[in-house]
Amino acid sequence: MKEFGFELRVCAWAERNWPPSGDSKAVPLVARQLGTRRRRWDTIVVETSEPELARREPFGETRLGSDLLFLARHAPTSWAYYRECLPDPGYPWRYVREAIHEADERGFIRTRRDGNRIEIRRRYRYPPWVDRVVAIENKPDLDAAAARRLGEQLQHDVALGLADEVWLATERSDGDVEAALLEAIPVEVGILIVPEESWAFEPIWRPRSLDVAASGTRILERPDGSPGDASAARFEYADPEWKRRKRLEIAERAYERGWRAYVDTMRPDCRQFELNDPEGPFPWCAAKGRAQSAAECSGSCAAFEPEPPAWRGGGWPIEGGPGKAAKRLLERKRRRRRE
Repeated sequence: MKEFGFELRVCAWAERNWPPSGDSKAVPLVARQLGTRRRRWDTIVVETSEPELARREPFGETRLGSDLLFLARHAPTSWAYYRECLPDPGYPWRYVREAIHEADERGFIRTRRDGNRIEIRRRYRYPPWVDRVVAIENKPDLDAAAARRLGEQLQHDVALGLADEVWLATERSDGDVEAALLEAIPVEVGILIVPEESWAFEPIWRPRSLDVAASGTRILERPDGSPGDASAARFEYADPEWKRRKRLEIAERAYERGWRAYVDTMRPDCRQFELNDPEGPFPWCAAKGRAQSAAECSGSCAAFEPEPPAWRGGGWPIEGGPGKAAKRLLERKRRRRRE
């Protein structure tokens, strides 16, 4: 199975079955391809609850970036000059002023002028809506050699401790590969076996919870393991405050995007584009008769056939062609998860 389709299956399964143990009432928000500048995970699961999602809702459906989060968390309950009531942001105050105007437009901050001074107060308290962040690495076709290479990458995730749990999802499930996974992958990483045809995903190794409140370690360089390499590993520490901010930024991006945002990088306006499989729905190419990846589904595809202009502009059959209908369907599903 291609990694893109595999990734969508893992996301759809996690949205319906998380956590794998089934002993939690957490509400999962699932997103794809999120992380930090140095590390991007295939699948992110943000565990929250319905009451906390309701408290997050007044801040809007779009994410709060780092500047807006700074305001949402520190804005006072009563009117005050912004430079006197906010802690030092660690960057120029002009960026804070820009964020204040944006927050005012979005409606969760009030502003007023006192001469040349901008005073602010918050309308809503930003809730601690993120319970846990879980990272899943997706590798559908994984042999023993690839497992060893992936093991080093997952060691970086465990050492940093940015996610509460780290999982590896793979399609292969014969005994030799499972043994290689258990040997090469850090013991803190969970292993999820994904059957090729069914939805009976099987966790064969449970992950350990990582200490996200403690300092993490970024492994910058490590010896290659050869007999002639006597170099020392290079690393740096990630302080808990950086980890806390970064986790919240990742959760906000997951809240905005969800995993169905794949349609934003594909061509649903092609006559061959379809949404297949009610479990997903997943993108399907009628011309090729198979699932497609985001890289394949583009204007440069030989089978690309744009919808007639009358479909897109004339409201056929209702408010545009099938491409717009597909986008509306996926957006409704994404909104329903947030609600």
